[in-house]
Amino acid sequence: MNTLYGEVSADTFDKAKEIKLLVCDVDGVFSDGRIYLGNQGEELKAFHTKDGFGIKALGKSGVQVAIITGRTSAIVENRMKALNVAHIIQGQEDKLPALVDLANALNIELANVAYIGDDMPDLPCIKTVGLGVSVADAHPAVINGANYVTFTHGGFGAVREVCDLLMLSQNTLADATGASL
Repeated sequence: MNTLYGEVSADTFDKAKEIKLLVCDVDGVFSDGRIYLGNQGEELKAFHTKDGFGIKALGKSGVQVAIITGRTSAIVENRMKALNVAHIIQGQEDKLPALVDLANALNIELANVAYIGDDMPDLPCIKTVGLGVSVADAHPAVINGANYVTFTHGGFGAVREVCDLLMLSQNTLADATGASL
């Protein structure tokens, strides 16, 4: 199957059609994985507006969005709230129990969940859900464990790529509207 980003297997495209919840890691997925620390202890991260537009458009299309991250950061909280992400789970080093609890609370089968990550803490989630996604520059074990590897690197539109894939497979991409955030 040809997409906007490149060739995707028919199996991956079929799995994408069934997704009701997209769960994302943050560092290395929404950001490039770098954390900038200032002399006064301030922390900075860069987020891509393409990912912001994709998350907002995906939410409008009816797919729910969540994040599960090992770190806790006000920056992440603020960014995700600005994108209308309803489920913000921070400080979870063991992400799989949080993912299972979230899916159960939302009454969504794990087969109807997509998870995108970049490093070893994400691998159990990637292997458990219906559509496990790795960013292009992820750890090799994560790439090998994923159903789909993005063409785009983390922090540079990989989340948008997954959002576009989900909307394309569910025939809602043409309706994507809003502003880049």
